[in-house]
Amino acid sequence: MPHAEFVHLHLHTEYSLLDGAIKIDRLVEKAREFKMPAVAMTDHGNMFGAVEFYEKARKAGVKPIFGCETYVAPGDRREKESRASYADTNHLVLLAMNKKGCQNLVRLVSLAYLEGFYYK
Repeated sequence: MPHAEFVHLHLHTEYSLLDGAIKIDRLVEKAREFKMPAVAMTDHGNMFGAVEFYEKARKAGVKPIFGCETYVAPGDRREKESRASYADTNHLVLLAMNKKGCQNLVRLVSLAYLEGFYYK
């Protein structure tokens, strides 16, 4: 089956609490409709929808790509004071290439929740 030459590698789902839009069912449906062989889910600072995304994408014949739009700490992630203004904060989109990459990404996101300081 011919497929599209475009794959979304950065998008937010309903699990991006402040700026997510698309529900996973609709995301997978649209990826299939547009004949995308794969699609990435890169929610803001979390991977809450990873299992649902994986199961629904695989069932629809779309390759799920795990990712996360992470927040970059201006110093050590364990510092509990905000040193940067909003203009100084940066994001970094991380994508997992394989199972080990996915495990590493889950570990990084978990450490951010457990030891990091979420302010902006």
